[in-house]
Formats: sequence, structure tokens, C-alpha cells
Amino acid sequence: MVPNSPQGQDDIFNALQETFIQQYIDVFSDSLAPHSIVVIPSLSLDQQILSKIKGHYYYEERLLCLLMLLKMPEMHITYVTSVPISSVIIDYYFHLIPGITGLHAKKRLTLLSCHDIDKISLTDKVLNRPRIIDRIRRSVPHGQPSHLVFFNVTDKEKELAIKLNIPIYGCDPALNYLGIKSGSRQLFKELNIKLPKGFEHLKNEEDVITALAILKADNPSMHKAVIKMNDGFSGDGNAIFSFEGAPKNKKKIYGWIKENMENKTKIVAEKVNYQQFFVKFCSMGGIVEEFLDGTVITSPSVQCRINPLGEICIISTHDQCLGGESNQVFLGAFFPANQEYAAELSAISYKISEKMNELGVRGRYGIDFMSRKVNDVWEHYAIEINLRKGGTTHPFLMLQFLTNGEYDPKRGVFILPDGTERYYFATDNLQSDKFKGLIPDDLIDIAMHHSLHYNQSKEEGVIFHLISTLSQYGKIGLTSIGKSRESAEFYYKKVIYVLDQETAT
Repeated sequence: MVPNSPQGQDDIFNALQETFIQQYIDVFSDSLAPHSIVVIPSLSLDQQILSKIKGHYYYEERLLCLLMLLKMPEMHITYVTSVPISSVIIDYYFHLIPGITGLHAKKRLTLLSCHDIDKISLTDKVLNRPRIIDRIRRSVPHGQPSHLVFFNVTDKEKELAIKLNIPIYGCDPALNYLGIKSGSRQLFKELNIKLPKGFEHLKNEEDVITALAILKADNPSMHKAVIKMNDGFSGDGNAIFSFEGAPKNKKKIYGWIKENMENKTKIVAEKVNYQQFFVKFCSMGGIVEEFLDGTVITSPSVQCRINPLGEICIISTHDQCLGGESNQVFLGAFFPANQEYAAELSAISYKISEKMNELGVRGRYGIDFMSRKVNDVWEHYAIEINLRKGGTTHPFLMLQFLTNGEYDPKRGVFILPDGTERYYFATDNLQSDKFKGLIPDDLIDIAMHHSLHYNQSKEEGVIFHLISTLSQYGKIGLTSIGKSRESAEFYYKKVIYVLDQETAT
């Protein structure tokens, strides 16, 4: 086999991933075992869609929650970013690490930066810099077991893993079709999982028009439908089509849609017009599905993990808070999800995960649902699989690392070792133009003066993330932890009140 051929690279990567199985057995259950993690939090997604998210390159800081692993005294972490991270932010995370001094943690952390804000993925930036790759290699203590952590895994991450000779805790990119909108719908159908009526594997505008016409003809009372690009992110690859004014005569629906397609379609992403949307849609394909509505409707999600041994874990459930055009944009989430249905969603997700495990999926992923209450009974519709880390990954990891608690998927509650429960509200999108100009030092000062910091003794309070976005974009992320859902929300509202007061003119 030629090493540089596609098949040769696949063989090398597969062999590398096989080594991770024994590493997982030997190391992951021993908190004192020497171990290294190389974190390269690249958002290897469509850069044009990603650019619509304010400060998206700072989203690389969301996985700073993994610095909490430095509480294990033999753990080494290498963390790579596009631009350097302020020492104030690193110190903030050191302060949160239980049982370890900041100095001890600092000795076991290597921070590397590409000093590059170009609109390409972080992984591409690293691949373009052989000296950075050499520095990553040298940062791992000789002979120490190590693995790579990415936000998502594509062929670029696979290429980098081979160059570094370090396995990935994540999914083989050959299975990424499961994490696109069409692949998700196809898998749900195979498993007889309830999902919105619709069509997948659409390639162009004409396919979309045809799909919309069939949906409306089959359900004359339908008011809206959602058009989704296969690789859309955080709702910014979506558009809403309104059937308002459509003819009742089924034979005339197709022609009416074709004639009114542009003026009846509302693009979710800002500063993207109809033509731009469909140019991108044609390049990646997508789906059309009914827009679910109702008097009581929620948007829960389930985090899952399949470890290298093929063991399935339902990590958490969340109730997502959505906004933007027709509530298509992810704004934040409450944890855990409503106990009326959390256990049921976990069971559905486990069934999906069994099939994904059979197909060879490894690592973390999320499954999004829409849940609708009809006559006091919840109906659950599977929406998509996100074969990557997401907006609910880092908040849950922070809660888990800080408290050593565990989520019970059968009861839908998070339990601490002392038997008490914890809840949180998390967001990446607390934003106000008034907050612009606040630098990390300012945020830390404000948090200290107003007792906003996470309280280790009470095991509740606020943890900030995306701190670097604050000065330029007036945007901050946070996880507010409380002993009830109400107290978690109270801490969140307190942050808003304090920041508003501190930035009032």
C-alpha cells in the first residue's frame, strides 16, 4: 500500500485509532496516570456560514473548560488557538480548578497560537505551519499516552492526526454523512424514529420547490416549512418558507410556489440574500421539512458519547432556547431538560446511538428534537444529529468537573456526591453594544465586586466563557449554576443587571 495514497492514509489513521483503545483502557480510569491531551478547538465548518456568527474565531475558547482536567496532577494539556489567549483568562480558569494551585497547573499547560485571524479553520492554520506542528509534538512528554481533541473531525483533522502521530477522541470523518441534515433524517427513518414530514438529499432550488409543493398538497393546513442546508450551523443555514396566500387548488400549488419562491422565503442568517442562500445550498445540498408549531412546544437536545470500547453514555439533556427568524437560532439552554420527558428522550437517543455505534461512531455528539404537547401528551420529533461538540458541551463539562456530579438519564436529574441536585442556564450569546470596550480585566473586576463568581463552597454561581469576544463585540458566554432551575436563572439575570448597571452612561 502506498503510504501517501488515500487508502494508505486511511490504513495509517485506522491503525492510529486502534492504539487509542488500549490507551483508553490503561489511562482513563486512573486519575493519577500520566496523560497528555492536545486540544485544537477548530470549528472546521463552512467558513461563509460561520462568519455570520459574531466573534466566531473566539469560539475556540469554549473548550478551555478542558483545563479543569489539570486537577489530575499528572495531566498535561497543549491548547492551540488562532490568536493568543489573554493571561487574565487563563488565570481565571486556574482559579476554578479544585485541589490544585495555579502554579502547579501552569507547569503542565502549553499554550500555542498561530497568530492568524484569516477566515480559514484553525486546523488549516496549523497544517500550514510545520513549526507549530513540531512545537505540538515537543509539548507532549516523551512516551506519554496522548490524544487529540477537536470541535469536529474532518479529513483535515485526520491529516493533522497522522502528521502528529496522535489518535483522535472523535469520529472517523468517513461517517460525517450521519451528522448532516439529510443523513440524520435518513437514519431516523431507518430506525422508525418520528421526525417532521419532509424530504432529504435535495440538490437545488427546483428540488426545494417540488418538495414544498408536495408538503403543502399533502397537508393543506401547513403554514410554513423549513429549508435547511446540510451543513448549516446554529440555524444560520436555514430559511423559512411561508405558504400564506397559497391557492387551495392542489394543482396550482407548484406554480404558485415557483412564482413566489423568493418573496415568500425568509433567510435566517443576517446579510445573506436569497441568491446567496441558494448558491450555497446547491454546493452542499439540504432538506425541506414541515415547520412544527403548537401551543406548547420545546426544543430539547440530548448529548451522547460512544467511547473507544463502543460503550454508549447518555451524557445530558437540555431544553434549548431559540431565537432569530421563527426561532431557528440557538441562543442558550437550560439543564437538565424538562423531567416530564427527559427520560423518554434519553431512551430514544439510546436507540439512535446503538445504530451509530454499530456503524462505528465514536466520541461526543448531540441529537436535537422538537417536542410538542398535545392533549397533555408529549410528542417527540427527531430533528438532526450534530456529530461534533456543541453549545451544550462546555457548560456540562464545567458542571461535571467542578462538582464531580453525575447525570442520571433515567430520572433526568444531575446529582452531586452529597445527594443534592444542580441545574444551569448556559448561553454563548449574552450581547449588548453597551458591553463593548470591556476587556477581560474589567469583567473579572466587575464579577468580584458583585459576587458573580462561582462559589466553590456552595457549588453554585457563574462561570464565564468567550471572554475575548466582550471588548470587540459586546458579547459574552456564561454558565449560571444553581440548586434549582429558578436559582440558575436568577444568577443569569443578575449578570445582565450588573453589566447593564456597570456600562450605563
